[in-house]
Amino acid sequence: MTRTGPDSGRHGTAAAADGAPPPVRRGGWRHIGPGIVVAATGVGAGDLVATLVAGSEYGYTLMWAAVLGCLVKISLAEAAGRWHLATGRTLFEGWRSLGAWTTGYFAVYVVVWGFVYGAAAMSSSALPLAALFPGVMDLKVWAVLTGLTGLVFVWFNRYAVFEKVMTVLVGVMFTVTVYLAVRVGPRLDEAFAGLAPALPDGSLLYTLGLVGGVGGTITLAAYGYWVNAKGWTDSGWMRVMRLDNRVAYLTTGVFVVAMLVVGAELLHSSSVALASGDKGLLDLGEVLAARYGEATADLFLVGFFATSFTSLIGVWHGVSLMVADFVAHYRGGGSGRGAADAGAGAGGPEGEHRTEDGAAGAAAAAGSGDVSPESAGRAPGGGDGGPEPVAGDGRAARGARAVAARERSRPFRLYLLWLTFPPISLLFLDQPFALVIGYGVLGAFFMPFLAVTLLWLLNTDRTPRAWRNGPVSNVMLAAAGLLFLVLCVQRVRDLPW
Repeated sequence: MTRTGPDSGRHGTAAAADGAPPPVRRGGWRHIGPGIVVAATGVGAGDLVATLVAGSEYGYTLMWAAVLGCLVKISLAEAAGRWHLATGRTLFEGWRSLGAWTTGYFAVYVVVWGFVYGAAAMSSSALPLAALFPGVMDLKVWAVLTGLTGLVFVWFNRYAVFEKVMTVLVGVMFTVTVYLAVRVGPRLDEAFAGLAPALPDGSLLYTLGLVGGVGGTITLAAYGYWVNAKGWTDSGWMRVMRLDNRVAYLTTGVFVVAMLVVGAELLHSSSVALASGDKGLLDLGEVLAARYGEATADLFLVGFFATSFTSLIGVWHGVSLMVADFVAHYRGGGSGRGAADAGAGAGGPEGEHRTEDGAAGAAAAAGSGDVSPESAGRAPGGGDGGPEPVAGDGRAARGARAVAARERSRPFRLYLLWLTFPPISLLFLDQPFALVIGYGVLGAFFMPFLAVTLLWLLNTDRTPRAWRNGPVSNVMLAAAGLLFLVLCVQRVRDLPW
């Protein structure tokens, strides 16, 4: 066990056990994975509808808002991943260091949000299956089946298998949406003109929703957990994480732009209006069938299912990891021992980092003190650079084992059950009024909460100086926080009080 100095609970970074900075890994395509997972999970059927409606209402005018939204998500996910790698601590440990109010909010949020979201995710995944196989079974039965399938898949598989399946489904989503965009024949001159910021009359709040809504969910906070699950456990992986994050959200950007093109060309030009909610995608399927044939419509429904089901299993896995981490640190009082018991792999508040080789719940060895920009080979604020990568020393394997232990933990599995079985009752009942209000209020506050707390954590001595926010990160996170705050107020106002 390596013990650091008295202030290293805030300054410590996941470095080699002898205090030397970790070796820098060079990014490569074979490393891409956690970013694909978080991007796919964040973009659900509701985001497809929002983007389609934007295209149907305003044509290509709001193309710039879709692109800006992707940049905002890149900044948020990068900040979450940077915290995990730079400090060797999980995001929940960071939240806990800000005060007990964060623990209280998160505890209530995941209980209420998970209850309502579980039913919504199952219904969304069931819609395209019911349309693809009409008359086979009732929509509610399809919904229960998708929820149980997600439960069994996440329960019995580990992150490596989960990532591969998510990547395949993302490939399906990407291929289908790009094919549809090409099929409807985009007007490239208007599309490029739409990159110039413009606000049509009455579109302000709608534009803010498009920027902040597409991909803006709790799963952005789960990115750091998936980074650790990949075996990336220290700041030597920072360059790899950034490549992973950018590639994933650029892929998402193409996906979103493709759906906006479909909305602009197929719906705006013919003045077709979609139904509200996920069922609007079934309306699009009918339009595609009438214009391009049943085969194209069925292909779209396959893409619709891939989009919805990636969100379902992504939440089942990612948010359950966060809850397992929450329970471990709540029981352990934030100590390194409590984290290790659930495989969190992070040091305690006073900087005590454990390096128990061979233990499934142990994390990467952690060193002490700031890593200077020169010794780390990186510029303050997160610049790239540094020496050539060297072979790994087992820290990645220990980090992956830590997450595997968390995946087998009781809190992880109990929350999986919470996401699946209680929400099934909502499929057959009207949602209680108080539950709808609570879900809306708590959900509206989460994204401002995430942006503001990341700003707080990454600008204080909780983060090693070399990895604190630079000007660009601060501007992007501050803009995201303001954007989400405006959306939060609007969503609370729109609740059926």
